[in-house]
Amino acid sequence: MRPWARGCVDPVSDFKTALAETADRVTVALDALLPRADGPEKTLNSAMRYAALGPGKRLRPFLTIECGRLVQADERSLLRAACAVECIHAYSLIHDDLPSMDNDDLRRGRPTVHIAYDEATAILAGDALQTQAFEILCDEETCASPAAAVNLARRLAEVAGARGMVGGQMLDMAIEEAGEGEVDIGLITRCQRMKTGALIAFSAEAGAIIVDADKDVRTAFEGFAHDLGLCFQIVDDLLDAVGDENLTGKRLQKDADQGKTTFVTILGIDGARDHAQRLADQAKEHLEIFGSQATRLKDCVDYVLERQS
Repeated sequence: MRPWARGCVDPVSDFKTALAETADRVTVALDALLPRADGPEKTLNSAMRYAALGPGKRLRPFLTIECGRLVQADERSLLRAACAVECIHAYSLIHDDLPSMDNDDLRRGRPTVHIAYDEATAILAGDALQTQAFEILCDEETCASPAAAVNLARRLAEVAGARGMVGGQMLDMAIEEAGEGEVDIGLITRCQRMKTGALIAFSAEAGAIIVDADKDVRTAFEGFAHDLGLCFQIVDDLLDAVGDENLTGKRLQKDADQGKTTFVTILGIDGARDHAQRLADQAKEHLEIFGSQATRLKDCVDYVLERQS
């Protein structure tokens, strides 16, 4: 049994196969979309590709495609939107790992971009991947409807900017510097909703934006993504506390070493496990309007709850 899981069944093998297949599709599509590592700017292009095409579960692109299928969005549009999501995610990881941020030297079992290249190249590669995402979304091959393209780009800008990931990273840094007793679970929750949950929310909503789905569908995806995102982060905190570094592919015990307040330090190991389980149950409840068609997304919730990396 996983060190944080209690009373949960393993996600079905069908889900793991689907996740791997989606990861392969997204990697192939990204390979075609990203600039080749040649010409005078080949170092930049090489760093972009190193970050975006490296090993990864591609969970956010998976959510984009699976949620989009529930609303019958075009498959090509979903794949390209999934690539845009992965570009933003890769950019955020590059910048999070920088010496001025989390100062990590290992990511997904490989040297982080600023270690594999250098800090300046890493910053520029992150910047370029961010703009690449919007180029993909605004291309007519992604959305035949100009209105849908604008709505996608606007929503991604919102979740990636000061009200989303960037703002969440700033809060995360403030929490790291805060003294004991100055951070409560409300602030931790707000931080992680922005830093981690916002992009997960876009991933789940993208297909509904493309087809201009009705309010009930959008609300269901928003609720699902909100609870899944927080569950994901709590598991991250648990992994940092009790995970296996050989499985996670990154340095652990960072939060404890830095004296940082997390869900685990506030709730304890058992309390964090219980909270993650409640959020997982709630995430599945939001999908009930889709009936049996949402089975794979419910399997995804189990996967997030019991992941080891």
